[in-house]
Amino acid sequence: MKKPTEILKNTLITLTILFLCFLMCLVLKYIFNNSALVSAIFVLGVYLVSVLTTGYIYGITSAILTVLAVNFAFDFPFFTFNFTIAENIVSAIILLVVTMMTCGLTAKVKHHEAIRAERDKERMRANLLRAISHDLRTPLTTIYGASSALVEKYDDFSDEQCKEMLKGIREDSQWLHRMVENLLSITRLDGENVKIIKTETVLDELVDSVLVKFAKRYPQQVIDVDIPEDFVSIPMDALLIEQVLINILENAVQHAIGMTSLRFKVFTISGKAIFEIKDNGCGIPKAKLRDIFSGVYTTNCDVSDSRKNNAGIGLSVCASIIKAHGGDIKAENAKDGGCVFRFTLNMEDK
Repeated sequence: MKKPTEILKNTLITLTILFLCFLMCLVLKYIFNNSALVSAIFVLGVYLVSVLTTGYIYGITSAILTVLAVNFAFDFPFFTFNFTIAENIVSAIILLVVTMMTCGLTAKVKHHEAIRAERDKERMRANLLRAISHDLRTPLTTIYGASSALVEKYDDFSDEQCKEMLKGIREDSQWLHRMVENLLSITRLDGENVKIIKTETVLDELVDSVLVKFAKRYPQQVIDVDIPEDFVSIPMDALLIEQVLINILENAVQHAIGMTSLRFKVFTISGKAIFEIKDNGCGIPKAKLRDIFSGVYTTNCDVSDSRKNNAGIGLSVCASIIKAHGGDIKAENAKDGGCVFRFTLNMEDK
């Protein structure tokens, strides 16, 4: 069932287009004394209605209204309905057939586009499932093996060995937790009518929260932070944007082989806040740049550790979150080496 707002929107579009067409035809007919383009203008109007609205009903309704309008105002006798004259009947039938065909063609085009979009979405889901199926199994196997060994043969291990095995269990558990968070975010944002509840967020507080959470996971990693000294407030879902920043920072730590510096910069321009994370690592192969946010490619460089494939899903989450905020995100290789991830957010909620 269609929502009332969608029905109102489609109705307004239909009435506006038909009114403008009627007004234009009146000007041509009674000011410039030219009625040759009347039918063409109304056909164009019906075509626009069919394209800009959903379903058949608005296109069919506009076609019927068009036939009545032409007969009433532009066929003799003027400003009265008369379907007894053969010329009026033939012109009405031709106009109705043309407009109905137009509605049918545009509806088919929309249907094919919807099928193609759904097919692309299903392919994306399949790629994500393939990407995580093995990755989930690997840490679970490690956790099960280590915990079983500790339970069954605890006395055979030294205290140092037990600590290392417990440390491995904790690290794999943390990785699984982050993976589940990313998958839940994809599920939350996987919809046509996603609505992000934005609140004014102070940039300094957002950055501080990200750095604190990131430092707990990677206490040895130094980040060079560069943000505006002025007070900056941005409407956003702060928790989701934090997840974007942490995912990108983690991606750099895990995949930027040879990285010696990691820079996090924020600046504002033309009513937008630009977030930029740059490393000086190995960069991203050109073949992967195009689909880096799709979840198809999962690592920057050729890394054999399958646990690091979480990056692909993490970057897919980042793209979904930024898109839901009305922003843009992209990745590129820096000229001086390394990789740059950059996304924008509007500083005013439109």
